[in-house]
Amino acid sequence: MSHHHHHAGAHKYRLKVTAGADYDPDTHQVVPVNGETLRIDNDHATVSLCVRIRDYAESPRIVLIGSKPGYPDNSPSTSSYFKHPLHTKDQYSISFSIIFKEHVNGNDLIFGNDFDRPIRDRLPPGFNVALRIVRWTLDPTIEGDAYADQPYLFSPALATWNQFQIGKMIQKSDEVPALHDEVVQEGADTAEGTEVRHRLHIPSTVDARRRHFQDEANRQAFDFEPGRLYLANFGNPYLAFSDFSLRLPGFTLHAMQYVDEKNHDLRYVLKDSRTGRVYLVVLFTLVLRGTDQEPAHKEQVTKGLDEVKAKNKESNGSLGKFEWESSSSAGY
Repeated sequence: MSHHHHHAGAHKYRLKVTAGADYDPDTHQVVPVNGETLRIDNDHATVSLCVRIRDYAESPRIVLIGSKPGYPDNSPSTSSYFKHPLHTKDQYSISFSIIFKEHVNGNDLIFGNDFDRPIRDRLPPGFNVALRIVRWTLDPTIEGDAYADQPYLFSPALATWNQFQIGKMIQKSDEVPALHDEVVQEGADTAEGTEVRHRLHIPSTVDARRRHFQDEANRQAFDFEPGRLYLANFGNPYLAFSDFSLRLPGFTLHAMQYVDEKNHDLRYVLKDSRTGRVYLVVLFTLVLRGTDQEPAHKEQVTKGLDEVKAKNKESNGSLGKFEWESSSSAGY
């Protein structure tokens, strides 16, 4: 490994966040971090997405150099979300609602990270130890191979999400939820959602629900129903975007020195492991400052956020109606 990587500090990078229902970044929208909710729609699902990052616009480490990690310069630096008692330690949050337009079995829906190219030569010594710590302390269901040609780390969504809420059957005239003022809570938003949890013996607390779904039989017994609203939140204290480090109990990895022009994406994916169908991709891209590519990234973000803001203003913050309903909700 060349020496200059060791000194490549976080200030050399800007962070760009995009999202879509596809791996291809050309199909993505720019995510207004700590801002409005993004609506992502296709034939398979309708998603409302909200991404929050602590210290997004400035980090004490970086301020000395007069720089901010997040695009654009005037991004909100944080979100009131991090003042919520559940989230005072969290560094980031990916919150979303999803209405599937098809059945998905609970054992097939997985959430995690994957990469297009090998990262093994970038993995720090001790990475396997870090992974074991994660398995023991945080998520025993995590499966993956960080040393493969196409590395991946995935968990069953039901067992890994930090919060999971079961909602109602939606109708065509229902509004797509805006989440930027919401903190997704464990549980159900209606009597109907509560009934579903009871019927399937899904415990009401986060830890018990995650443990419940560590059991494959319990995951198989759960079906995501077409037309039902589900809400999820994923975030943790371990991954800090302000200095791009992974902080595990008794173990810190500084990812910065392992990043180069080819390895600069962190991708979160929600997909069906059986069919390979992708429902949501959230892409965190580190943009190297002062390169030929930087202006194009900057322009994309500025334009993308202007579009979101204009749309938002025009619709008064509404994300519109579903205009779709499952045949099973016709009777409600």
